Amino acid sequence: MLNVLGQSGKLCDGVSRREAMRVGGLSLFAGMTLPRLLHAAETNPSARSGKAKSVILFNLLGGPSHQDMFDLKPNAPVEVRGEFQPISTSLPGLHICEHLPNTAKLMHKACLIRSVTHGYNAHNPLNIMTGFSGGRFDQLRPEPTDPPDIGAICQYLKMGQRDMPGAVCLPCYPGWGESSMYPGIRRPGPYGGFLGSQYDPLFAVCEPKFDREPKVAYYDQVIPMGEPKLPTLDELPGLSINRLDRRRSILDQLDTQFETTRTSGAIDRLSHFQQRAFDMLISSKTRDAFDLSREPDVLRDRYGRNMSGSSLLVARRLVEAGVPFISVHAEIFGRYGHSYDMHENNFGMLKDSNLPILDRGYPALIEDLESRGLLDSTLVIVMGEMGRAPRVNGKAGRDHWPQCGFSLLTGGGVKSGCVFGETDKQAAYPISHPVSPGDIVATIYQLLGIDPYLTVPDPLGRPVHVAHGGEPIWDVLA
Repeated sequence: MLNVLGQSGKLCDGVSRREAMRVGGLSLFAGMTLPRLLHAAETNPSARSGKAKSVILFNLLGGPSHQDMFDLKPNAPVEVRGEFQPISTSLPGLHICEHLPNTAKLMHKACLIRSVTHGYNAHNPLNIMTGFSGGRFDQLRPEPTDPPDIGAICQYLKMGQRDMPGAVCLPCYPGWGESSMYPGIRRPGPYGGFLGSQYDPLFAVCEPKFDREPKVAYYDQVIPMGEPKLPTLDELPGLSINRLDRRRSILDQLDTQFETTRTSGAIDRLSHFQQRAFDMLISSKTRDAFDLSREPDVLRDRYGRNMSGSSLLVARRLVEAGVPFISVHAEIFGRYGHSYDMHENNFGMLKDSNLPILDRGYPALIEDLESRGLLDSTLVIVMGEMGRAPRVNGKAGRDHWPQCGFSLLTGGGVKSGCVFGETDKQAAYPISHPVSPGDIVATIYQLLGIDPYLTVPDPLGRPVHVAHGGEPIWDVLA
């Protein structure tokens, strides 16, 4: 039967967060400096013994409509409940949207959090990737004072394989598809922040294809087709090797010219970060992870050959290659559709494009990971940066609503078949167990075996909590 979970303010060992922070603060003045702590973590296997070896975050960019997907209110007034009907799921007592039938069959394996709430009214994934909800709403580029995201912390702690990146962002950096609307945009979130750009993820690149023009710009969603690719050397930040023939593929370039480049002394003049970026690109392991031609057609079709489905399949291959943190973003591609930012035509965009893509890619990923014995060690998270307003507006859309949203967690050490938190009769506000983005991030760190109360130094040497005050949601951990 359906279990709605809750928890107290104590840690699992009965110690309060305030006490833990006090003890942690004292230890910093007792000779246990951050470099020594990091050295201990790297040399002591038990220091990072989390159940999750990898995390895949599927960011439904734009703000998914929680009350039309995972928290339907069929008894609410018509202007609140919307057009969709609830259906039963594999978890008795839980109902979700009728347009997520494949997802409904997997809810006994998942943990649904219905009470995510914060005040960050922006489309940047800064909050859900760092736990920090205090950023500027109008910020359209990362700044060196931004906090580092989960992937940056993984790389800072030297997690993962030497010849693979510690973090990868698919299918492109968030905001790339919006450059026609906002020139120069790079949405804050998946960056090293004040730790430095050497901890940025490897950003894939993409060339989406569309089979038609939208009837109405932005709100007649056209499904982007294609797959993420490795960047060329010239597309890496700070790394330009102009002698390479731009007309040939990067694989041909690397295969025929790597030895010449490596022995020319050019590589010796690169910074440590640039050398590592070069090493990752020429690594056959990295190249293989992006090579979807190695996958059978039937599996590629299961995921869907759209940009999100292909990115989720690449993410699974990156998990197999040992990458700790992979983020997949349902990118907004200009006039072809606003992804989940549905100020107009909310129900049409969900029914015709967003939900079919999600209901294909997410179940394919979960079943694929499980069949390979990887689900127990891989945490998959589906969420967006906010929810949508409870009342449908005059254009059949829903506006921004950071006050309430959802997060769907599967595998990697979370409980199966549970629901955490409740909302009011209009899905407008949590009425039990509110969860902040910091709590989600702290939970991810806990599952990865990273101390969720870890601090890292900002540019002035001041300790900054990696989860920004967030607490692990102990009741959702298996």
